[in-house]
Amino acid sequence: MARPALRVDAVLVQAVIAGALSFAHLHDLAAAAGQDGWKAWAYPVSVDLLLVASWRRLRSDGPSRLAWCWFLIALVASLGANVATAGLLDLHHVPAWLSILVAAWPALAFMGGTLLAHSTTDHPAAEVPATTAAPVPVTAHEPEAIPDALTEAGDLAALPAAEPVTTPQPAPATPATPVPPVPAALVDHARKVAADHQTRTGSRIDADTLRARLGVPPQLADAIAAQLA
Repeated sequence: MARPALRVDAVLVQAVIAGALSFAHLHDLAAAAGQDGWKAWAYPVSVDLLLVASWRRLRSDGPSRLAWCWFLIALVASLGANVATAGLLDLHHVPAWLSILVAAWPALAFMGGTLLAHSTTDHPAAEVPATTAAPVPVTAHEPEAIPDALTEAGDLAALPAAEPVTTPQPAPATPATPVPPVPAALVDHARKVAADHQTRTGSRIDADTLRARLGVPPQLADAIAAQLA
């Protein structure tokens, strides 16, 4: 079985070259700031490790303020070393503030690496909606609609609508009053209401229930009930 031919990844080669150059610039800057020997070689390792750790935190846990903060700090340190060693600064006479920054870098990098390794993600917790039972709509009993033919009757135009009676109560004895005339259309509609009530309940409709369903005065309801009997 033939072995697969080795393929050179141009992106990987470019990354190795860029990393080597950045590594050398950081070493030269640290050496110029007074960090000689092995210490000058440790600075580029520290900067690159912090850069990789923060980027890995961004890739694994998603964007966060902590990871972005230390990623930018390490990136500025790396870019700053590249720019400083390109002739912008005299490496034989390094400013005092630059020497202070280089000397303070180990403590800064240690704090950043510790926070990235041991802190939890700062994503806001997703709110869990509370499950509540949907309210049950309550429908009020409305009187049956009176046919349009009844609106033409002048006797019903001035009659007030009575409120539905929830608990039938015996009406007190009242003196006999003349029975008002009942339109034929209202009697027909009352028959339909009575038939529907008997179908649903199995019993004949009483005068109070008929009055509540039709929305008519008691005298008129009694007259209609008498005609339905």
